[in-house]
Amino acid sequence: MKIKVGEVEALFRYPVKSLSGEALEEAELGWHGLGGDRRLAFRRMGDRRGFPWLTATKLPELILFTPVRRGADAARGLPTHVCTPEGKELALFGPELAAEVGRRHGSPVEMTHLNRGIFDEASVSAITCATVGEIADLVGQPPDARRFRPNILISSQQSDPFEEDAWVGGLLAFGEGDAAAAIAVTNWDKRCPVINFDPDSGLHSPEVLKAVVRERSNKAGIYGTVIRCGSLSVGQPIYFTPPAGHRER
Repeated sequence: MKIKVGEVEALFRYPVKSLSGEALEEAELGWHGLGGDRRLAFRRMGDRRGFPWLTATKLPELILFTPVRRGADAARGLPTHVCTPEGKELALFGPELAAEVGRRHGSPVEMTHLNRGIFDEASVSAITCATVGEIADLVGQPPDARRFRPNILISSQQSDPFEEDAWVGGLLAFGEGDAAAAIAVTNWDKRCPVINFDPDSGLHSPEVLKAVVRERSNKAGIYGTVIRCGSLSVGQPIYFTPPAGHRER
């Protein structure tokens, strides 16, 4: 039996991995996550390990680079430019952008485009407002969901911090009816040092990750894989279906 657990509070996509994200009012959920999400990343040239992508864990300044869209058709496709922290716009696939990021990183990089996305774990991530607020309270900072880089921010009906932990193994559906977009909740989101960095200033607050490690064994939010494509929108109701055999306590 499905249960209404809340509503979509906000939607985000991150066209270039580890760069600043985009807030959306609506989005299409496809087999590989939100349309346009994490389809691009800087690849560390010469790195032949299993994870060659340059992320903010290695170069925190990346979160201050902003994808920019120029031209009549830009809103429907990939970004066309990237704005540096100093405000200079550089072409997405141009040599100047690669050189600028490579200089900051200390070794060469190149922009890479993968149609199916470049994800750490699963193609969809979500977290509740209550969880974001609880972590902020633990460290004495204003709540900012952008630190956690979710695709879907959920305003839950119960407003219990870390409520989403109990959704692992079940299904989340977005909207009414049997054809609503849906994900299988596959795992908890184990956090990395990126949550320590303020999305606007880049200032480092190590106490954020320390609090998540101490209080929640480094888990905050959930990952999911798409089982039914469809449309997402802010304000949309969200329904949870527990896994088979689940019993309410």
